[in-house]
Amino acid sequence: MEVLLGTKNRGKIVEALDLLSGLPGIEWRTHADRSFADVAEMGASFLENALLKATTIGAETGLPVLSEDAGLEVVALGGEPGVRSARYSSEPDSGAPVDYARNNALLLQRLSGVEDRRARFVAVAALWLPDGQIFVCSGVLDGRIALSPRGDGGFGYDPLFLPCGRTRTLAEMTLDEKNAISHRRRAIGRMRAIFEDLVAAGDLSGG
Repeated sequence: MEVLLGTKNRGKIVEALDLLSGLPGIEWRTHADRSFADVAEMGASFLENALLKATTIGAETGLPVLSEDAGLEVVALGGEPGVRSARYSSEPDSGAPVDYARNNALLLQRLSGVEDRRARFVAVAALWLPDGQIFVCSGVLDGRIALSPRGDGGFGYDPLFLPCGRTRTLAEMTLDEKNAISHRRRAIGRMRAIFEDLVAAGDLSGG
């Protein structure tokens, strides 16, 4: 049974495949195997964007699709960058490519002199099936924003994010260490049980 990962983000693909490994009866596909058009993330929430991507890509390809939307919410910035996390430093609707270094620099600039550096990563995963069924799981990782980037691993805001109770940023952790605690692990980890039930019931067929 084939399931398509509804993202073109290499970092998300690597983490998702690691988190979903070992599930029997599923052959994971990516955009390299089954191309699909980009989906404009026009939703006002992570949930809306995850559902938009899953349903749109599913309708285009006819395959079961697992999509996700995730981002960073900073308390002192009223929840920014939120759904605009990937393109935080770009003008809205500009179509500019994602620039992680520039996003991190802007975040540090806006937090300059701010003592309250509490933040959280949020992930919402949505699974769309060809028969119209939709399943949603979410995950949150609380932490704070470091004073400067640290580490070469991960992607996005990982060099700035210090999970609660940790002394290393997500970018200073190995993939296994990050995937043991991350917001994505919590969302997709909950989705694993759903996949197991669907496989057992034979509900992941593409027809």
